[in-house]
Amino acid sequence: MKNRLFALTTAAVLAVSLTACGSKAEEPAAADTKTEAAEDTASADTTGDKKVLKVAMECGYAPYNWTQPDDSNGAVPINDSSDYAYGYDVMMAKKIADELGYELQIVKLDWDSLVPAVQSGTVDCVIAGQSITSERLEMVDFSNPYYYASVVSLVKQDGPLADAKGISDFEGATCTSQLGTIWYDVCLPQIKDANIQPAQESAPAMLVALESGRTDLVVTDMPTAKAACVAYPDLKLLDFTDTDDDFAVSDEEINIGISVQKGNTELLDGINSVLATMTVDDFNSMMDEAISVQPLSE
Repeated sequence: MKNRLFALTTAAVLAVSLTACGSKAEEPAAADTKTEAAEDTASADTTGDKKVLKVAMECGYAPYNWTQPDDSNGAVPINDSSDYAYGYDVMMAKKIADELGYELQIVKLDWDSLVPAVQSGTVDCVIAGQSITSERLEMVDFSNPYYYASVVSLVKQDGPLADAKGISDFEGATCTSQLGTIWYDVCLPQIKDANIQPAQESAPAMLVALESGRTDLVVTDMPTAKAACVAYPDLKLLDFTDTDDDFAVSDEEINIGISVQKGNTELLDGINSVLATMTVDDFNSMMDEAISVQPLSE
């Protein structure tokens, strides 16, 4: 759930999940029939008789997306790379491309390059754990949510915050989170007298800061935290959802959507028609599968 719902070079990179959506959200209505293949849904390139759907993501934000060296579990080649991408976002991209009749192409970009790539038409859409915020909606159009992720915290199991019952117990804590996320910009300032460290460039970097003891606490979303606990068994997930002592966030900040270029209603309608065939339980099952096969969970 990035406000902004994994490189293989280090264990941390393989570990992560990241910018983010809540269990309180309504389930999307299920459609009666499957989506028909769409011929002109996006301004995509053509390969043979099939159009190519260019989908951008970081390929470094497990369990939403990550990089791996082979096509195991159904991973997809990364454009202009010998590596492959997989994770929840890739699983969703494959489903959308299959339903709409596209050839899927995964484009690996830095987080800050995702929105500009959609705006310029370099890619057709971004599936990368983006929160559907008002600020982003001024730059791109969003699909209905394709995941709902609540905000949680991660601490060390043997650390001073392990028994915290709410964010009031974080008073004075040293904390950080990922750059350009609601976790850093919205949540951390809610901790009284917090020692907020500089934002980390990526979710893996955020987790390394916690694991190494440089910070006592990080704030993230539920999928990211679950994936982190698989990779780092000494971490503890703290979830204050449905209590009176939780972070205050809006639905727009935690509902995760797929972004497309402004005015690309054909692609947007096609994506939404696929999402309408799925329920919240479907989303959660797919996410659980992604977490189970992320590189460090095996």
